[in-house]
Formats: sequence, C-alpha cells, structure tokens
Amino acid sequence: MKKNRTIKTIIAFAGLYLAAGCTKFEDNINVSPNKPVVAYNADLFTYAMRYVSNTAESPQGALYTQQLSETQYTDASRYVNIAFDWSSWYADPLMNLQTIINRPINPSTEAAEGSAKNQMAVARILRAFFYWHMTDRWGAIPYSKALQGTANFTPEYTSQKDVYFDLMKELKEAAAQIDAGTGVKGDFLYNKDMSKWKKLANSMRALMALRISKVDATKGKAEFADALAGGLLASNADNFVYPHQLETANQNYWFGVLKTAELYAPSDVLVNYMTEADPRLKTYANKNKLTPAAYVGMPYGLANSDAVVVSGTGTSKVSTMGANIRKQNTSTQIITFAQILFAKAEAAKLGWIPGDDAEAKANYEAAITNSIIQWNGDNTGAAAFITTPAIAYDPANSIKQIAYQRWVHLYMNGYEAWAEWRRTGFPTLTPAPNNGGALIPTRQGYPSKEFTLNSVNYEKAKADMGGKDDLTGKVWWDVE
Repeated sequence: MKKNRTIKTIIAFAGLYLAAGCTKFEDNINVSPNKPVVAYNADLFTYAMRYVSNTAESPQGALYTQQLSETQYTDASRYVNIAFDWSSWYADPLMNLQTIINRPINPSTEAAEGSAKNQMAVARILRAFFYWHMTDRWGAIPYSKALQGTANFTPEYTSQKDVYFDLMKELKEAAAQIDAGTGVKGDFLYNKDMSKWKKLANSMRALMALRISKVDATKGKAEFADALAGGLLASNADNFVYPHQLETANQNYWFGVLKTAELYAPSDVLVNYMTEADPRLKTYANKNKLTPAAYVGMPYGLANSDAVVVSGTGTSKVSTMGANIRKQNTSTQIITFAQILFAKAEAAKLGWIPGDDAEAKANYEAAITNSIIQWNGDNTGAAAFITTPAIAYDPANSIKQIAYQRWVHLYMNGYEAWAEWRRTGFPTLTPAPNNGGALIPTRQGYPSKEFTLNSVNYEKAKADMGGKDDLTGKVWWDVE
C-alpha cells in the first residue's frame, strides 16, 4: 500500500511539474517551419496545372474509341468498369483555383505573382478546362453549388446545358480580362505568355461551340464566330502542352505504365485505317518483331486469355506504342492548332463561317499537315498524303473525312476523341466482341461514393437520366 501511495505521489508531482513547465515553451513549438501557413497563388496555380495532363493521359477514352487495345487484361475494353471517381478533381485543382478566385489578389505581390486580372483570368480558364472535361464524361455534375467547402458538403448537380453555357461565358470574360500586366507566377504551361492563354480561352470556347452543333446550332454558331473573332490558336507553337521531365515525379504517364509490360498497343482498328501511307503511323507505332516486320494492330476487346495469345507476349506479334510517344519526358498535347483547323473546316462546311467548301478544304488540308508536323517534327510526306484518293477532300463526304482525321490526330488524347466520336458518330466502331452484348459507352457512371455521401442530389440526377446511372446514358449534346 505504501508503495502505491509513493507512486501516486510521484505521478502527481510530475504532472504539476509538467503543467508548470509548459509556460517555458514557445507557442509555436508544434508548428512546422516547413509547412506554409498561407497558400500562395503561385503554388496553387502550379499544383492545379499538374492535373492538366490527367485529362489526356488515361487509357479509358482511347479504349472506348479503339485507338488502343489492351494486350492482357481487357476489362476496360469490354466496358466492365462503370463508376468513375471525380473526388480528386474537386479536392485538388478545382479547389485550388476556386481559392484564388474567391480571395482578393494582394496588391503588394502583383509585381512578383502576376497582375490581379491575369491571375484571375488564368484561374477561370483552368477551372473551365477541368469542368469541361468532367461534364463531357458524366453529364450533369456539381457545379454552381460546388467548391463551397464546409458550407455545403452535398452540392446539387447542375445540368450539362447550364454548365456549358456558363463555361462559355466564363471563357469569354476571362479572355477579355487579360491585361498587359505581368504573367502568372508558377505558370509552367505557357510560361507567363498571356497572349497564349487568351488564344486558349477562345479556342476552348470554339471547340465547345462545335460540340453543341446538333443540340443548339444557333448558340453554337454565334459562340464559334465570336471566339474566332477573338483569336484562336494560330500555330503549333500555341498548342496547350504539358511538358514532362526526366524524373519520376514528373514523367509521362505512358512511360511508367509501359516500362515493365506492354499492356496497351495500337489497335487494329486504328492501324488498319491509317496504313503506311500516313506519315504519322511510324510515330504512333513500332513495327512488330517478326520477320518480315510489319505494322500489326492489336485486335480490340478480346477476352483476357485470347488477348495474351494474339499479342504474343514475349514474342511481339503486334506493334507496340511508338518510341517517341512513351519516353519519360514526352510532352502531352492537350489542345492543339490542328484541332482548331479541323473545327474551322467543319464550321465552314456547316456554313458557320464564310468560304464554303474552299474554306473547308483549305482548313482540312492544313489540319492534316499540322498534325503531321506536331507528331513527326516536320511535314515530310504531308503533301502526298493529302492527295491520296481516300484522304483527298471530297465535298460530298467531307464531314466524315474531317471526323476520321480528327480521330487519328487525337491519338493519346482519348477522352477528347471519345467526345468527338459521340458527337459525330465517326469513326464507325463495332463494340468489343466479348462483352456480353454491351454497347460502346456514351457516358461514365457517377462515383459510387455519391450514392451515400450525396444521395438526394445523386438520385435526382439519376432520375433526370431516366432512372439509370450507367454507361448507356447520353450527355446533353449527344443527339442523333
């Protein structure tokens, strides 16, 4: 008993000593000197920009549009995956950009971090870019009530039509907001060149305008003409490009995926369409390692066991992805001059801009030429290629030709290619043969977390789609 009393006395004394001693420590003892208290805009911009490549560097869209095939594990090709998560988009780039937009720009840091108007403009353009990517995948999404933090953990969904119209407004206003002040610190995409950010904003709006051509041609035509007047990407030097580096933290996605196993390969659908007449094929794919070597695309959508046999894992029966596409520091093309030229070609054919077939033909040929320059580094073979019978501009078949060549150009930018396939219906694709009869996806399912974390708004969005949240629904602009 005496021993227990002694122990209790020691513990009590120690407690009194520690309580008294606390006053001797500084208040910031538990504050890390390496963790900033304030998130500076330059840091927020850089972090948000790191997500730009994720919109293109994903196999899913490229598999939906059959630009790529899986060589071993073919679930994605057979549309097994239904629900896709969006939490990282909201929590990271969008929240960073919203933080910049919500708070006043500090006048004392403008000289170093960029003019207030330019910072706001870039934040709005990037925010629109991410939302555009998301709404084209899911349709209605949390938008007008999103990014409110603890004020609203369960935001309602905004219809895709309203998202599109608001994004086009945002892009127009952001382009007009850009001033002659300093560019944005932390901008590793355009290196503070605000004239290119302005062209990007207008180009995004032009592409969005064309995307709604079948559901609201009047709105689309007006937006396209206005964006064109504001100035679009004018050369490959204006391309919106993500620059990867020779380091693991900033490497190209495909380098990491393919360095240990050839899990993806150019599809037979793409390779058979291109043929060796297309100068880009040598960049898109390597010849196989059989004798004689040849460009052989991987059949699309096979069962796992059949895919391994056909691809010849270890013997390289099929072509692999081109060497220059899969380097550690290969840059990723996000929005390009060739895309804009294809859009102008289609707009001319639709009568949205003057020039009729002459203008459409000029832009179509320039688009193919600049696509070849973008992918190959020069225009070798371009002049001959655009005159081949299957490629030469045909007024009666031009919309289909433009769509097919756009699909070829958007190689490795699968989600954008998927959006254009849904809008135009080209190229003509056949669903995977081993998928239980499922059709090619026309949207992606909402994140499974929404069912529990935001159930009321999720159920309403689901009801608006006819009660189904799967891969068969259609987004607003996807009409026959």
